[in-house]
Amino acid sequence: MSDPQAPVWDAIGGVSRFAALATMAELGCADQLRDGALSVDELALRCGADPSGLGRVLRQLAAMGMVATAAPDTYELTEAGATLRADVPGSLRSAVRMIAEDGFWYGMGKLPQTVRTGRSGFVERHGHFYGYLKATPGAGALFDDYMVVRAQPFADAVASRYDFSSVRTLVDVAGGKGHILAAVLKEHSDLSGVLFDQEQVVSGAREFFAEAGLEDRCEFVDGDFFASVPAGADAYLLSSVIHNWSDEDSVRILRNVREAISDDGRVLLVEAVVPDDDRPHISKDVDMRMLALFGEGMERSTSEYAELLGKSGFRLSRQVELPGGASIVEALPI
Repeated sequence: MSDPQAPVWDAIGGVSRFAALATMAELGCADQLRDGALSVDELALRCGADPSGLGRVLRQLAAMGMVATAAPDTYELTEAGATLRADVPGSLRSAVRMIAEDGFWYGMGKLPQTVRTGRSGFVERHGHFYGYLKATPGAGALFDDYMVVRAQPFADAVASRYDFSSVRTLVDVAGGKGHILAAVLKEHSDLSGVLFDQEQVVSGAREFFAEAGLEDRCEFVDGDFFASVPAGADAYLLSSVIHNWSDEDSVRILRNVREAISDDGRVLLVEAVVPDDDRPHISKDVDMRMLALFGEGMERSTSEYAELLGKSGFRLSRQVELPGGASIVEALPI
């Protein structure tokens, strides 16, 4: 007979396990262990840490499979632990550090207050999440790195799994540096792109596209998607955009896209779509973060996206599954 308390204790223990993982990421332990095993004392010296405390964390990390005991009080990096090295492609170090960032951690801790009052504890203390990132350079830099790591698997999957053969121009709305748009342009040589975002973001995107040799195939436009988006394209991509906003604000954004899109165009939302049943899904984890940090932001189910799109002048036509629990929600103008 299974223990009904086990899931509760596992969730409680998860906080301690994540704290150990965050310590590993923050101190750069994986980078110091990349050349081989080190004693606790040597690793503490290299990381600028207290040997006693680090030894206890390493014991927990070994139980998690992030490091392994090579000799008494000596640890080596595992394959899983190596994903936190800063010098490996797709390093997850920034992702762990972002989740452990002070403001982020505060917001998650205030989730009971947020649910009780209906107002984000994070927003009440720090203001809107993106304003906080702008005012807190360290957090902003971490978030930028995190978004790059998060976007790359989606970028490759969107470019390879969706049929862009009939698309002439793709507008990436609030596309950041444009990792997904760049991947699509590389995969489809006859397609042109428009990267649309805030002025300070677009300047960084220009450099990224120049380094990728794609600057001649992309136009860069700055602006506010609550006011308008570039007109006349036949496909509009919004990746991890709509989940940041309330239904009302999301409809405002999508109606601006509807006004701009060609009659035979399509909208592609890349989001973590919540399944309608009780099975575990990454969208449900992300939704707790949206609730805590954005207040009005949320992950949505297929039916909820269909309703939102319908209010905006679109109809949901299909859903394309992507790795990592994300999907492309395709919609056509009504």
